[in-house]
Amino acid sequence: MSNVDRALSIGRAESEQYVEDTSALFGAARLPRGVLFGREQRKAIGAVSARLGTRTLLVTDPRQAAQPEFAAIQDDLAACAVETQVFDGVVPDLPISAIEDCVELARVFQPEVLIAVGGGSSMDLAKVTAVLLAHGGHVSDYYGEFAVPGPVLPLIAVPTTAGTGSEVTPVAVVSDEARGAKIGIASPYLIPQVAICDPELTVSCPPELTAVSGADALTHAIESFTVAKRHYDPLLTEEHVFVGKNVLSDHFARLAVVNLFRYLERAFKDGSDLEAREGVMLAALAAGCAFGTAGTAAAHALQYPLGNLTHTAHGAGVAALLPFVMQFNRPACEESFAELADLIGLPGGSTEERSQAFVEAVADLLAVIGIPRSLAELGLAEDEQEYVAAHSLDAARLIKNNPRPLDLAAMRAITQAAFSGDRQRLIKI
Repeated sequence: MSNVDRALSIGRAESEQYVEDTSALFGAARLPRGVLFGREQRKAIGAVSARLGTRTLLVTDPRQAAQPEFAAIQDDLAACAVETQVFDGVVPDLPISAIEDCVELARVFQPEVLIAVGGGSSMDLAKVTAVLLAHGGHVSDYYGEFAVPGPVLPLIAVPTTAGTGSEVTPVAVVSDEARGAKIGIASPYLIPQVAICDPELTVSCPPELTAVSGADALTHAIESFTVAKRHYDPLLTEEHVFVGKNVLSDHFARLAVVNLFRYLERAFKDGSDLEAREGVMLAALAAGCAFGTAGTAAAHALQYPLGNLTHTAHGAGVAALLPFVMQFNRPACEESFAELADLIGLPGGSTEERSQAFVEAVADLLAVIGIPRSLAELGLAEDEQEYVAAHSLDAARLIKNNPRPLDLAAMRAITQAAFSGDRQRLIKI
């Protein structure tokens, strides 16, 4: 059986677990033990770390390691009698080789705590390192859901971008070059013990990074708000890392969408606008809280093969796909999209009109901040469309989350529309 056929078979079997049940409420949330949010909260890192251990490995990238704020974090840790070692070899798309280098350094230093300072790759590298230090083995031993057998080293996540939400999520994504794919590791044990979110750390983000990070958060929020519901089995959270749409994840998703429409364009145009930086970082945090429990869907499934081919930023890929996925899903999401349209203040009308207006508003916001309007503009070659459509189905956990059933024909339709930049061709599908 091919990977595509296997994914379709899994998707059909697991889709039976999903229901549209509005007669009962169900909520689930998996979150860090502590979340600190606000200006200057980075100054608590030393005290928080000292409470967890006296030897700390700082995980970051070369750009962050050279920032004065990073030096101040090291000084704060020293003042709190915490011995530190720095690993600054984080690179985008998180290759396994970088994880292995970090683990090798850590095994010599023997940290009691890991602190990730940076974007999604820094936090994901720290998560996987924490797993390997606790349980050994190879990165590939932990692919998929629930493969991490128990608690890992304590982790403090300090994001310096506002988008991935990795500071609060149970997932890390690595690039397995041998397999030619990005693969997820998903386990509640990956959730950092403490997330420290200081919007002042995002002020140095250039406009392009601000845009793709914020667009990533918007995709997380919208997809988590519209993923399919499941039967409300009491063991649901024990059997699945991502449990579908629920009242708690919806609360976070609404907050994220409202803030991104209010502040993302402002932060993109003026990075020194601290109110906007606060609003976007709060949105990214909330979106992480939402999708870390509910999950994401088709835009993320399509991004995996798209990113492998184009080597473009994850946020740019999912955001370029988002309006097309929304257009395809709209018949199954009319009420949800209409509710979000109301929340951001779009004009009234029928449910159908308001839901379509929300799709248009998302596309307009993404265009204003410079997200590519088509996959061709993103760099996908015309003859690579079939590869994207077919291999998107490999991400079975994302396919099963989508609110509208997906098969190869559906993925082809979305990919072809996104490649040409023509959402109209999806309206009658």
